[in-house]
Amino acid sequence: MSIAVTQHVRLDASGIAWIDDTNIKVIEVVLDKIAHGNSPEEMHFQHPHLTLGQIYAALSYYHDHQGELDAAIQKQLEEVEALAVKAKDSPVRKRLREAGKLP
Repeated sequence: MSIAVTQHVRLDASGIAWIDDTNIKVIEVVLDKIAHGNSPEEMHFQHPHLTLGQIYAALSYYHDHQGELDAAIQKQLEEVEALAVKAKDSPVRKRLREAGKLP
């Protein structure tokens, strides 16, 4: 069951904000904005399957829930960093290093 939040944003049963009629999470639009600093118009040019209304709605949702989404972004970053550290000494990397294929 989804709950309507705005015209273009909905929450799923887990409380995750999604852009209506897409498989794109609001946080993904926010991460794109943070990473590249693009205007909504440039984001629309880069992702023409999203309407400007959907992009603005996602950014508006972010600004209304910034603390919550910033915490989710930080958690994801920490998880990725932990996985990177774990993968650094994987058996495959060790074999490649021993074979002189990795520094």
